Amino acid sequence: MSAELKSSRHNGTLILTLSNPGAKNALHPDMYAAAIEMLSIAERDDSIDVVILTGADNFFCSGGNLNRLLENRSKDRTVQADSIDNLNGWIDALRNCSKPVIAAVEGAAAGAGFSLALACDLIVAGTTAKFVMAYVKVGLTPDGGGSWFLTQALPRQLATEIIMEGKPVPASRLHDFGLVNKLVPDGSALSSALEWADQLAELSPNAVTRIKTLISDAETNSLPQHFEAEKHSFVESLHHRDALEGIQSFLEKRKANYK
Repeated sequence: MSAELKSSRHNGTLILTLSNPGAKNALHPDMYAAAIEMLSIAERDDSIDVVILTGADNFFCSGGNLNRLLENRSKDRTVQADSIDNLNGWIDALRNCSKPVIAAVEGAAAGAGFSLALACDLIVAGTTAKFVMAYVKVGLTPDGGGSWFLTQALPRQLATEIIMEGKPVPASRLHDFGLVNKLVPDGSALSSALEWADQLAELSPNAVTRIKTLISDAETNSLPQHFEAEKHSFVESLHHRDALEGIQSFLEKRKANYK
């Protein structure tokens, strides 16, 4: 069977499943375009509130296929460069999706698989799951933004250790640093992510989208710039129908209904 990105729905959640049987869900260029298209659909579909990225057969993703990379050595350099551009397009689509994106990780997230998990807004991981940037073990360097995400999220020394040594890092250690949001029993990462997605779906879609934008912009904004961004977002949110429903439901002591 070939590598593919499968999609399914659960209530208002779009589930994207990395599938490459026998290869621990190793990535393939065909997945990149499919992922970008599916995320574009999610962006336009108001019935989708949350996206979950997971892997088939209780394993998230082993990263790039080394045999394919070896073949690319005999091809023009642009072949590999184009492939990485397409992977980066997938990473950008995850980051820019206005809906919350949750990574549900079992087994391991390695190489570009680790980068994909880091590109998500939230991470749920099985207790014994591992995360690894093993590029250095085969004489390579990270792609998919992996080195950027880790240096943004972790102390420089820890990010250097993870990337330079290329050793597996237990999910529990990343949980201690806040990079993994929830540790759950092995085999329950997807079900836990779905439960979380259902909770997020009950919140104001307008507010959630704006919060995701503010968090993303905070990475490059100065504080004065961010004051302005927050002010604009707050005022626009106050005059959005979701705020009317949210405030009225709170005052009336009832559950808000944003649909």
